[in-house]
Amino acid sequence: MKWFLLLGLFAVLLFFLAGCSPWKILDGDGMENSYRQISQDEAKTMMARDDGHVIVDVRRQDEYDAGHIPGAVLIPNESIGIERPAALPDLDQIILIYCRSGNRSKQAAQKLFDMGYTHIYEFGGINTWTGETVKGSEAETAEPPARTTKDPEALKPVATLVMEVNGRIFYPQPEDNSSARAFLERLSEGRVEVAMHDYGGFEKVGPLPWDLPRNDEQITTVPGDIILYQGSQITVYYDQNSWKFTRLAKIENVTGEELRRVLGESGVTVSFWLEWSE
Repeated sequence: MKWFLLLGLFAVLLFFLAGCSPWKILDGDGMENSYRQISQDEAKTMMARDDGHVIVDVRRQDEYDAGHIPGAVLIPNESIGIERPAALPDLDQIILIYCRSGNRSKQAAQKLFDMGYTHIYEFGGINTWTGETVKGSEAETAEPPARTTKDPEALKPVATLVMEVNGRIFYPQPEDNSSARAFLERLSEGRVEVAMHDYGGFEKVGPLPWDLPRNDEQITTVPGDIILYQGSQITVYYDQNSWKFTRLAKIENVTGEELRRVLGESGVTVSFWLEWSE
C-alpha cells in the first residue's frame, strides 16, 4: 500500500514539474514558450504588488515620450542584443514587457529569456491598454508629466526597419537625417533586395534601385553601420573604414565577427523592409 502511495505522489510531482511549471507554457498550437504571455488585466494586478517588479517599454524614444505606462523603463527592442541591459541587472527580477501592439514585446521577451532572465511576462501593446498612461520622459522631467488615458500619438502605426541576410533578422536604428527618411519612405512602397559583394575586407556593398539624398561627412565606420555611398550604393560594414559617407542606420549590439559570419565571404542578397505595428 505504501508503494502505491509513493508511486502516486511521484507521478503527481512529475506532472507538476513537466506541465505546471510557470516557465513552460503551451500556446494555442501546443508549442512551448520560453516566457509567459499574460493578459493586461493580469499585468495590472502584478503592477499593484510590491514585489520589486520592473515594467519595460520596448518601443522607440519618441513613442515612449508620446505616452507610456507610469514607471515604465525604456529599453528599445532594437537595442537588445547579446549583452544584458544595464537597466536590468537582476536576472531573477520580475519583468513585465509591452510595446505598441505586442510584436516587438514578444521579440524582446524572447531575447531577454535567452540571456538568462527567468521571470519574463509579456502583456501585449499599449494600443489596447485601458490603464493610465503618462506623457513625456520621466527620467528628464522634473515636474510630474501630464496624465492622459489615451494619447493619439502613442497609438499611431509605427514602422520598424528590418534587415534580413541568410535567414538572420536585424533591426537597424535609422539615423536622423534626410537620407534615412528618404530611405524609409522608399521602403514604405515595398521590400527591397540588394545583391551585395565584398569590398576591401570590411564591407558588403550593392546598388540601390533608386538614388537617395546625400548627407556626406567624414566617418570612421564601426561594425553594424549601414552606409549610403555616392547616393546610390548601400553598404553594410563589419569592420572599420574612414571616408566621406552618409550613415543611414546602425545595427546595435553586434560584433564585427558576428556580422562577418552572417554576411559570408562571397556575394549575398540582403533584404530591407518596414515592419508596421498593427
